[in-house]
Amino acid sequence: MSEIIECFYAPLLEENGFTREPENRQYGSLGDCWRLSGEIGEGTYWTYGQKDLYDIKIHNFSFHEDFLFEFSIPECLSITRYDSISGEELSPYRRLSAGCIKTFIGGYAPYKALIHKNIPIRSIGIEIAPAYYEDYLKKLYPEAELNPVEAFRKIDQTSDFPEMSQLLTQIRDYRGEGIAAKLFYEGKVAEAVSMVVEYQKKHPDQAAHRLSQQDIESIRTVAAYLSDHYASDILLERLTQIACMGTTKLKSCFKKCCGCTITEYVQQRRMSQAEYLLAHTELTVGQVARTVGYSTSSRFAELFRKSTGLLPLEYRKTARRR
Repeated sequence: MSEIIECFYAPLLEENGFTREPENRQYGSLGDCWRLSGEIGEGTYWTYGQKDLYDIKIHNFSFHEDFLFEFSIPECLSITRYDSISGEELSPYRRLSAGCIKTFIGGYAPYKALIHKNIPIRSIGIEIAPAYYEDYLKKLYPEAELNPVEAFRKIDQTSDFPEMSQLLTQIRDYRGEGIAAKLFYEGKVAEAVSMVVEYQKKHPDQAAHRLSQQDIESIRTVAAYLSDHYASDILLERLTQIACMGTTKLKSCFKKCCGCTITEYVQQRRMSQAEYLLAHTELTVGQVARTVGYSTSSRFAELFRKSTGLLPLEYRKTARRR
């Protein structure tokens, strides 16, 4: 049994209503499957780990009520793909979105996320521990200049990483046993790390600079304006006037301050409001689309599925269960 899983995830899963199912091998015989209590939700959480080096997790569960996750993650580097999700990270605030590759650096601050009820959390992810990226990798490749921490931080969240998405799908669909399975998982973890490092090389950072307090306040004002007017067609010229910045500086500062582009920020606000309207009102999909700023239901439905992993009517039906 992996030290990471036994020492950290097992107590955390038990505390949040999961129980181990030793006979459940739905994602592979080497891992452990945990089932969520029927009083809290439904579905499973599968884990496989190797000593104190890495672990692999496959989520496929949902909660009956909105659920607040709050826990400290041990020092690690994590990369995950969500195929279905509805909720928000709270520290700092950011909408959780399906269809993207997301990295997380553990060991620095508690993780907080609000998961919306009934909507399935379907994801596949890899976590590597310091013993892997600080010791094991350096022994394997002493001549290579590797900085996995910066490489993982570089990705943050992207929808443009098809190679990683394919690798995670291969892990999710694999059903091998014994030594062959151990070698398969070990190889895929090493391949994932190499992909992240190569991704960083292909996307070099521009010269970094700190934002001044005045720039930060200007961007916060722009963000507040966008939050109030997200359903309207907002001209970039208007935002440059509000921020008292040129277009290039505004886009750069906004990405640094908010962690996403202006377009992504607006879309996140639209999707969050659309989720609420679908779950709590009788508005048609077309009415919801127009309310949050889309002229056609088809375009809204396309973006909504990309964001949550579900079509609007599927989301409504699922969100209103019980």
